[in-house]
Amino acid sequence: MSSSLVPAGIIKFATLYSIYSGFITFGFGVIGNVLNLLVFTQLKLFRTNRCAFYITIESISNFIYQFLSISLTILTSIYGDDATGRFLIWCKLRYILGQTCKLITLYMVCFTAVDQFFSTNHRVHVRQMCTLKLGRYFVCIFICFAIIHGIALGSSYNIQPTFGCIISDHTWVQYSIFFFYPILGGFLPVIIASSFSILAYHNVRHIVRRQLPIVRRKLDKQITAMVLMRVIAFVCLVLPFNAYRIYDINFPISQSMPVAYATGQLIQAIFVSIYIINYMISFYIFILFSSRFRRQVKLVLVKKCWQRWKSWCCHINNQIEPDNNIEARNSQVESEENV
Repeated sequence: MSSSLVPAGIIKFATLYSIYSGFITFGFGVIGNVLNLLVFTQLKLFRTNRCAFYITIESISNFIYQFLSISLTILTSIYGDDATGRFLIWCKLRYILGQTCKLITLYMVCFTAVDQFFSTNHRVHVRQMCTLKLGRYFVCIFICFAIIHGIALGSSYNIQPTFGCIISDHTWVQYSIFFFYPILGGFLPVIIASSFSILAYHNVRHIVRRQLPIVRRKLDKQITAMVLMRVIAFVCLVLPFNAYRIYDINFPISQSMPVAYATGQLIQAIFVSIYIINYMISFYIFILFSSRFRRQVKLVLVKKCWQRWKSWCCHINNQIEPDNNIEARNSQVESEENV
């Protein structure tokens, strides 16, 4: 009797942990990613900045992943598991969306670090190598690659009676173990992001010697610091999950071993909850380590979003005097440049 209660208790705890952690990360993730999108798209300072463009794409990818995550949480609260072992279409779709968003998020962090290195380089021709137009081309190409890769890898998942939703094709198992998790989704983005963010930080330390406008110098310093802290969090959150996934794919646990299976479910819930933080943490890192970003968030929320909401709710007459309108826009531009 007691032997059957132990795995049931572990699975129940793992289920409750997944539900509560899922709803918490979803709430913080939606708020953080929405605020990131507002700041980096509403402020004129960021509209032509390449790093802001990459962070915007990352936030959109994170936003999509958050809804995938909350779907799994809701299904866990209904069925007691994520239902990937019950429906074949959901088994495949879960991993197609998950792997696609994972690659986009990971490599947008890399793109941001690489671009910041080029932007802060003291050589003029190196700084001119990267343009916003070129960055958009690279992002479009990489998103297409991530979608095709996600469809190919996700389609290899099938439902096995004793193991649930796992990769059934031996070739894709070997690919996941030896290339996808350790290299493409593991050490490669970690090495790229960490190396170029450190080099960008080294460049920024000597940025005072260059003849650049003070607004540009402040922006370079701000984004470099934000990117460096984002990369540190990225490394700490991604590597443990990838190590777990390599082990889990290589040594799947059968449901015929109740205690081992229940323990595996609990370990998976813990690693997944840590990994999901990577998709909601960027805004909170930016606001924690950058006082200038905090002022920019305040400017967007107070001067832009609040004023628009107030005008919509109060039904302000659109016929405003031209001089006042121009003066308001000028003051708003000045406040954006001074933050």
